Amino acid sequence: MNVLVLGSTGFIGTNLTNKLEGLDSRIFTGEAEGPSVNVVGTSKSLGVDLTDYNQTKQLIIDSNPQIIFNLASHGGSLHYVKERASDVINDNIQMTLNIYKAMAEAGCTATLIQPFSNCSYPGGTQGQLEESWLKGPVHDSIFSFGNSKRTIYYISKCYLMQHNIKTINLLLPNTYGPGDSLDPNHTHALNGMIIRMLQAKKAGDKQFTVWGTGRPVREWCYVEDFTDALIRAYQLTSTTYGETAMPLNIGQARGYSIGESAQLIKKAIGFDGDIVFDTSYTDGDATKILGNKVISQWWPDFTFFDHEQGIVNTVKYYEDKV
Repeated sequence: MNVLVLGSTGFIGTNLTNKLEGLDSRIFTGEAEGPSVNVVGTSKSLGVDLTDYNQTKQLIIDSNPQIIFNLASHGGSLHYVKERASDVINDNIQMTLNIYKAMAEAGCTATLIQPFSNCSYPGGTQGQLEESWLKGPVHDSIFSFGNSKRTIYYISKCYLMQHNIKTINLLLPNTYGPGDSLDPNHTHALNGMIIRMLQAKKAGDKQFTVWGTGRPVREWCYVEDFTDALIRAYQLTSTTYGETAMPLNIGQARGYSIGESAQLIKKAIGFDGDIVFDTSYTDGDATKILGNKVISQWWPDFTFFDHEQGIVNTVKYYEDKV
């Protein structure tokens, strides 16, 4: 079974590729036997620019995949995606158009699996339920990135209608865990706070500054849960999700305020200073918590990693790297 991982050198892509190495197709199908998994990973840093259609099509032809994980994405911190808004939405949409067009023209019948951030939900939504996903605009603080993900859904729906290309779209909260970037402006939010607090401890700082008020509540997804959900998603190909491309929440219905997570990070690091809040930074939406009713029905045995232990593991990963 050929598996193509787009964006394989990124945070999620690296973790997913490592998990798939040496496994066979039973991890996707759940069957008693199956062929080995041949993983093809690619990214811009590995020589394939998905904003270039010819490169994208040749990749699809050469790899001949049965499963494609589309983890290629242009994103970053709230401040980054606002400053680079047009670049973010242009790159994300262009890459997606190229992928689907290449699949159609190459006759590729692979199932495409791709994650969306829950920032693509309407701003001000207290409980993020699948049926309310498109019922309102995304929050202004994440306008470019959130709307690019909604557009990708529309693209997947259109290619399903005309070319029967099946896509499993997953909605996930902000991810954290070992293996992310060391740049706080390009890493995922919780990892960025861990990196900055480790730097503050090593510098002997007496204070650590949280960007914003610390009041917004966020649900966090540990990277192992993220990759487990991506792998399990293939089994949804023949269900209503494969037949409609409608997204499925991968959520716990549980969140923590930014301030609470900062305290957990402080405990894991052993930082002795005070935590203060710089309210000149944009907070973003007040609450982002995914509903878990549907995932509990489809995958009642899916368990999520303990948030505090996940922070401990992430601190251990970064503490000798910053």
